[in-house]
Amino acid sequence: MTSKEKSILITGCSSGIGYGVAHDLKARGWRVFASCRKAEDCARLVAEGFESPRLDYEDPDSLATGLAEVLAATGGTLDALFNNGAYGLPGAVEDLPTDGLRQIFEANFFGWHDLTRRVIPVMRAQGHGRIVQCSSVLGFIPLHWRGAYVASKHALEGLTDCLRLEMADTDIEVILIEPGPITSDIRKNSIPHFERWIDVEASPRAEQYRRTLLKRLYSEKTTPDPFELPPSAVTAKLLHALESPRPRPRYYVTKPTYAMGLFKRILSTRALDRIISRA
Repeated sequence: MTSKEKSILITGCSSGIGYGVAHDLKARGWRVFASCRKAEDCARLVAEGFESPRLDYEDPDSLATGLAEVLAATGGTLDALFNNGAYGLPGAVEDLPTDGLRQIFEANFFGWHDLTRRVIPVMRAQGHGRIVQCSSVLGFIPLHWRGAYVASKHALEGLTDCLRLEMADTDIEVILIEPGPITSDIRKNSIPHFERWIDVEASPRAEQYRRTLLKRLYSEKTTPDPFELPPSAVTAKLLHALESPRPRPRYYVTKPTYAMGLFKRILSTRALDRIISRA
């Protein structure tokens, strides 16, 4: 697939990976529909020269109307979908209310499935397409305090692997991208969800929260995290996924992703747990 006159719908473009990738692909010649959850972010992207439909994974009506807007603009076709928008809900699993878990699954999993199912008939009718899912290194390993996000990404990986197998008899390619630390606002954006759902003072882990998670969550970030890369690192892998005649089923992005992928293959679960616990 070459980029000439090709169209792509990208979700979660208000900042971070989505924002960076949208600009990079537009510069390469793709027709980019850079969607956002909030209307004010869509307006900002329109001012930057994008077509920006409003799509909110937690709002099925917005998925229907947003995709309809895209298809009306393209004459009913869409070459690629990059599912990207997601958020975190930090906190210990034992402190995580089930309703909080349900909500993050709506945004990080069920909404992705909904939009993907709406796009597949379009790609079937045109005879081709690429569906690219932005997962995470946390799509195949765990990490303290990240249970909700880890669960949503593990679920995404399992569902995407099944979809890839099932689409093998079509010309629709299904691909996972697995970043590690990428420059974004995901930590800051997780704070309202943390404050809504996690009762720190009622937790038996209150002191642990104060020593570890709270310091990281609320400290002003002044330097990149170890091994952190800019969103352009994701673009490089996404371009291969979109434009290669034989895209890979999954793409690692950062050094931690490569390292954890290797460790998961060669180490026992207990040995991998020890390494992760020191991270």
